[in-house]
Amino acid sequence: MEGHVPPNGVGETNNSEEHERIVILDAGSQYGKVIDRKVRELNIHSEILPLNTPASDIKDRGFSCIIISGGPSSVHDDNAPAYDGEMFNIGLPVLGICYGMQMMNVKFGGEVKCGVADREDGQFSIDMDTSSELFKGLSDKEEVLLTHGDSVIRIPEGFKATAHSGSTIAAIEHSGKKLFGVQFHPEVDLTVNGMTILRNFLYTITGLKGTYKLKSREEQCIKYIKETVKNSKVLMLLSGGVDSTVCAALLHKALPDDQVIAIHIDNGFMRKQESMNVEKHLNDLGLKVKAISAAQQFYTATTCVPVNGDHPNKLKRKTQMLNSITDPEEKRRIIGDTFMMIANDVIEELELSPKEVILGQGTLRPDLIESASSLASKAADAIKTHHNDTELVRELRNQGRVVEPLTEFHKDEVRELGRSLGLPEDVVERHPFPGPGLAIRVLCAEQPYKEKMFSEISSLLKVAADYSNSLNKEARVSQKHLELLKRVLSESDLEKLKSITSSISLQCTLLPIRSVGVQGDGRTYSYVAALSSSSSPDNHWEDLFLLAKLIPRLSHLVNRVCWVFGKRVEYPVTDITPTYLTNGVLTQLREADSIAYKVLKETGTIRSLSQMPVISIPIHFDRAPDQHMPSCQRSIVIRTFLTSDFMTGVPALPGKQLALDVISSMVKKMQSVAGVSRVLYDMTAKPPGTTEWE
Repeated sequence: MEGHVPPNGVGETNNSEEHERIVILDAGSQYGKVIDRKVRELNIHSEILPLNTPASDIKDRGFSCIIISGGPSSVHDDNAPAYDGEMFNIGLPVLGICYGMQMMNVKFGGEVKCGVADREDGQFSIDMDTSSELFKGLSDKEEVLLTHGDSVIRIPEGFKATAHSGSTIAAIEHSGKKLFGVQFHPEVDLTVNGMTILRNFLYTITGLKGTYKLKSREEQCIKYIKETVKNSKVLMLLSGGVDSTVCAALLHKALPDDQVIAIHIDNGFMRKQESMNVEKHLNDLGLKVKAISAAQQFYTATTCVPVNGDHPNKLKRKTQMLNSITDPEEKRRIIGDTFMMIANDVIEELELSPKEVILGQGTLRPDLIESASSLASKAADAIKTHHNDTELVRELRNQGRVVEPLTEFHKDEVRELGRSLGLPEDVVERHPFPGPGLAIRVLCAEQPYKEKMFSEISSLLKVAADYSNSLNKEARVSQKHLELLKRVLSESDLEKLKSITSSISLQCTLLPIRSVGVQGDGRTYSYVAALSSSSSPDNHWEDLFLLAKLIPRLSHLVNRVCWVFGKRVEYPVTDITPTYLTNGVLTQLREADSIAYKVLKETGTIRSLSQMPVISIPIHFDRAPDQHMPSCQRSIVIRTFLTSDFMTGVPALPGKQLALDVISSMVKKMQSVAGVSRVLYDMTAKPPGTTEWE
């Protein structure tokens, strides 16, 4: 366990209501804490325990039912998470989610097949049997989040299938034993009526009444801070974002002013004029902040990373300087460790004893989940290392020298807490900006990434983008790829693909770069596909978004799909512009980012989006092979994102969720920035693509 953590911060039941308790068994899902949150929102107390918790303990502790989370493992893995199968025989209703459903299916004699072609990562429409108690009150077709590689292909005796995604089984149940399994995630917002499903399981099937009441989270945060800090000083690192600002406001409310040392570190990766504005803004709020300019220190920083894996006893090696690094995880670790080193320098300058200083951080649930911290899960896969959860931070936690009052919160909950603390709306609604800043919005690379079937995937995507013409008998296309399309996609999807490619002439270009994604509850680092056309996309965005869902199903080595503004991309992209975190690269991205946010502010549309990272990628389009023009420009990607919990989300649909003229203005102005080849629009949901590209 990584040190002391705050209580759930969401209240407790009266003694007379102790039976209103359920257990969530953690199989390593990215969304395990989201299940906990949604159950509590339904006024039912929940506890998260390891998947291998003995069934006798579950029964003895008086839980009313069991929910088994999803997870990144396969039930066929040699090291698949252990569990006590007796949990299914102690008379409690069980809901298995994703991996939990597959585990239940195998336990009772069903069959799960690994890595089948119909892998799904994203929001899809499934067919439901609404006679099932679990799906009472729903439609026979529902939008849900599916993210899985393995699939149930045979269900056990006594069970029946109650939902399907095409030919794939999406839900099973044994109503007599009150055992239910869903392949999708009812706990996330991308499952539109997921709360109804959870309510049906907890209220109708289990018979709970929802007597659990929420206490004041602010009061519990204040209590936790006082108990943790006592008489120590708190060194609070402030980025100016809502998380760190709310954390600082809580610290100032809980502690005397002389106990809180607030600093803002300009790491050289801030937005245009951001540090100056952050310092002024925070001081205006009464949070006395000392600003430290440390750009050069970050640019030339190094750290030590494990040679193989993340075990603390493994051999370590020293990295190159940050301005020479291309690996996204190494970039994140160097930046996180450098923050800690500068914090130590501040402690030394103030002549304080390190043992008397506690680090204050605005760490949220999603940060810990994505970093695979044991505070969030014992079995989760690491998606990306957050700067507030590096190895150095974990060591401080183990020493009891970190205070993090928000680790049980999601972004929307932090915003509500900020409002209750009296923070201005422009602070509360500020778009998230990661601690590493623009450093993780520059895709650094030395060489093009053209491994793992690059040519094969390129050919397949070209057939898909021209599917309607590929059906003509005279067309010269790969029959192998055409058959693969027909095998992977349902008849309904094929009809949609035919309709889309009939209405707009598309080109699909596989880019020799990688972005970070999350598929099947695990981290992926995969290719980016780029769609383009000589026709305007303005009347086709819904079709293009559907195509962006289908492409990762066709190739699981693609986790992100973008639209390229401008003319059709005629030439394949076979190389990249060598890119590092240098001043010229950062200046270009800063200017593009500044343009994008200026357009949002001027048009009054900034609050229509949850977040909008602007990304630099090392791609120089429009170079004819016979001209031998070197790759020297970069392209800019607009990554809009709509979400409430920041664990899942979707891009804004142009023309509906973001005005076409707003996007057009952004693109036109960004295109004028020196050295920009093209501007792209990220059409990928999360999953399969993460919010950030790194």
